[in-house]
Amino acid sequence: MLKALASHLFSDDLPRSRTLTLLLVGVLLYVATVPFFFSGARSLNVGVTICVFLVLVGSFDLLLGYSGMVSFAHAMFYGIGAYGVGIALHLMGPTWRAVLAGVAAALAASALLSIVMALVSLRVKAIFYTMTTLAVASAFGALVLRINTLTGGDDGRNFRVPELLSPGFEPFENPILGLSVNGKVLTYYLVMACAIALFLLMLRIVNSRFGRVLEALRENEFRAEAIGYRTLAYRLAINTISALIATVAGVLMALWLRYVGPQTTVGFNVMLNILLMAVIGGLGTVYGSVLGVVLFVVAENYLQLLLKTLSAGLSGIPVLAHLVEPDRWLLWFGLVFVLAVYFFPTGIVGKLRDRAARRVRGARLQA
Repeated sequence: MLKALASHLFSDDLPRSRTLTLLLVGVLLYVATVPFFFSGARSLNVGVTICVFLVLVGSFDLLLGYSGMVSFAHAMFYGIGAYGVGIALHLMGPTWRAVLAGVAAALAASALLSIVMALVSLRVKAIFYTMTTLAVASAFGALVLRINTLTGGDDGRNFRVPELLSPGFEPFENPILGLSVNGKVLTYYLVMACAIALFLLMLRIVNSRFGRVLEALRENEFRAEAIGYRTLAYRLAINTISALIATVAGVLMALWLRYVGPQTTVGFNVMLNILLMAVIGGLGTVYGSVLGVVLFVVAENYLQLLLKTLSAGLSGIPVLAHLVEPDRWLLWFGLVFVLAVYFFPTGIVGKLRDRAARRVRGARLQA
């Protein structure tokens, strides 16, 4: 009964690897218990970043991993969601009406922009779609910097959130299981719940008939079109769905940070990070977004601390101390990325599933 329920919940797409299952359960337990066991601001930020970016990277994988479409505009849709709710709260005040207005406006803008880009570029070669997304994303980034009366320009925009989500709001007089519940904790669990729901939604999408057609388009578009599928309609649909999910991820991050800025949303570094996370975790599998995000976020937040400790311990050795300076964490993470691509060409999830499949085949042959 429990296995049937899990299979239905995960759209018959179970991890299919004991190691992968344990890793996913560990990630879930971590993000679910962070406020209870890790009270520091860094730990809470790590938990929220994992939740938001697994949605963002998963939605990007819908395009690249399942549909074979390379887009450089995904961070733009993430930024539209963040700026939409941020500007609405700034102009209308910290009310739920402002949140709803900002979310609705951001979703409408993302849907319209993604449809226009797809109609303009998807009728020709795929490289034209990639270049179109890059051009539109660059133009949007420049626009954000120009209209500083709304966006705040380079400095970004701070705003207040509804009282229920503000850190000063305390609904309970006494702690619950030792945790003092406030608006920050409520925001954390709101982000986590939305991330889990969107993750399950993406699993449902890729394991439906619609998802199978997307995989067919990725493998051989001409064959799929020859047997009667309207390839443009399917690519247009997944392009829009992916953009909308990325927009919601931007909304969640903005509500958590109570700030929106170009470097944290629409910067090209955000797009590169999304691509790195997707490749490390494994393209063409929603589960890969979880592991790729966890590895990157943990490295980004804790690798610098580790390098700082090593640099202090190796202060007597000039060359080594210089190599392990905290500011050089990207150098070491780049090395980890190269090794990961070399040893895990199909990503972490692909490698774990291949290993589990070989083990099952070996057991069957012995039987």
